[in-house]
Amino acid sequence: MNRRNLVALAIAGAFACGPALAQKKHAPGITDGEIKIGQTSPLSGPASAYGTIPRVQQAYFKMINEQGGVNGRKLNLIALDDGYSPPKTVEQVRRLVEKDQVAFIFNILGTAPNVAVRKYLNDRKVPQLFTAAGASTFGDYKNYPWTIVLQPSYQAEARIYVEYLKKTKPDAKIALLSGNDDAGKDYVNGIKAALGPEGVKKMIVAEATFESTDPNTDSQVLALRGSGADTLIVHGVSKWASMTIRKVHDIGWQPTFILTATATSVSGVLEPAGLEKAKGLITAYYLKDPNDPQWANDKAYQDWLAFMKKYYPEGSTGDQLNVYGYTMAQALVQTLKQAGNDLSRENIMKQAASLDVALPMLLPGIKVKTGANDYYGVEAQRMMRFNGKTWELFGDLIGDN
Repeated sequence: MNRRNLVALAIAGAFACGPALAQKKHAPGITDGEIKIGQTSPLSGPASAYGTIPRVQQAYFKMINEQGGVNGRKLNLIALDDGYSPPKTVEQVRRLVEKDQVAFIFNILGTAPNVAVRKYLNDRKVPQLFTAAGASTFGDYKNYPWTIVLQPSYQAEARIYVEYLKKTKPDAKIALLSGNDDAGKDYVNGIKAALGPEGVKKMIVAEATFESTDPNTDSQVLALRGSGADTLIVHGVSKWASMTIRKVHDIGWQPTFILTATATSVSGVLEPAGLEKAKGLITAYYLKDPNDPQWANDKAYQDWLAFMKKYYPEGSTGDQLNVYGYTMAQALVQTLKQAGNDLSRENIMKQAASLDVALPMLLPGIKVKTGANDYYGVEAQRMMRFNGKTWELFGDLIGDN
């Protein structure tokens, strides 16, 4: 072969390789037309009320896809049932990563399920985005740089309740009821840390826990009332919160009743307990309650309501979980938009830790803001009280925004 032919071949080869070299390296599950997203959720079992979250998110992604997707790519959320069981979460997440080849894992519900798969995902550098759990361990960006949370931490929330009691009821006799799991322990630790050693000795008069397999919390409630407590702080999800609210009312106990934000859904928790029985409950939250009439003319609420009617008509417009799922889906879309055409797992994770946005259904004055050294997206909340029909906000914004 002469010199002229060799030069021609070299030039042709350079042009052939050029576009391939210029292309970004995308994560598995991402093509020019699709972004494959993995999730597990309790679509069945004792926490199945939370199964509405993936459904509303799939509906939101359908709307985004009809609008052209994200940078031309359609979003495909594969949501598998884990029954709120950590071993099942492990099994399903391995399937999503190894078989379905999803780009990342999104918004798994629950502290224990997220902890169960965290090391697996971090070892493989698979983003674990926006855990649907606020345990303090999920802000550990040094040891688990591929796991990030957007909702407020449970311990920060616990501090809000303690500060409220110090101001309004400094001589409170507190009883604590929590799930015997990582989330419950996180709340209890946060309360005790905020009280301090002397406060714990002075104010906490009784503690009890329940297992996820317990048929009810009746015996725990009776024991706590017998302690002489005049203040009750309850962590629970779904049916355990409902059963506790009902039992406290039915035995005629009338403590100052603080319920953690994990159980604020009106249709999912309070209605099963009995709305009248839930009257007077106190909590802290960061999203607009769809039952609150003050948002009736709010554009963000109206947009959410129109979305629900068109894309998720079977979903309850009185369920805060549908506001939560919608907001987390919006945060994910914002992350992917910021990633542009560099959809490597590294850049997706970088963008998740580079958010600064006031999403529409957050309470006024609250925004999602993350950073390389800050894996908690929302750190401000407001207190609210249930009036028998809806939650009513009171007090100022609490926490760092």
